[in-house]
Amino acid sequence: MVKPVKDTKFDEYLEFPCPFTFKVMGLANVELTEQVLTVMQEHAPGDYAPRTKPSSKGTYESVTLIATVTSKEHIEIIYTELGNLDDVRYVL
Repeated sequence: MVKPVKDTKFDEYLEFPCPFTFKVMGLANVELTEQVLTVMQEHAPGDYAPRTKPSSKGTYESVTLIATVTSKEHIEIIYTELGNLDDVRYVL
């Protein structure tokens, strides 16, 4: 089990389980979406239809997907694991 980085207040605003949107921004490469999906399948298995969008110069891209989360700790673990990917710069 991965220890979350921050103590968030998701539990005060959300009723679990619920759908939650993750937006990952990182270096544009052919593997970023696959890396994100691998982490998501490990922590929140499901059928995902990620949306990708390149930056204006094509250096970066964003990957957006919706996952069903079961607790604030679940969200924090996913944020931490996505943030640990080498090519990821931000997770929103």
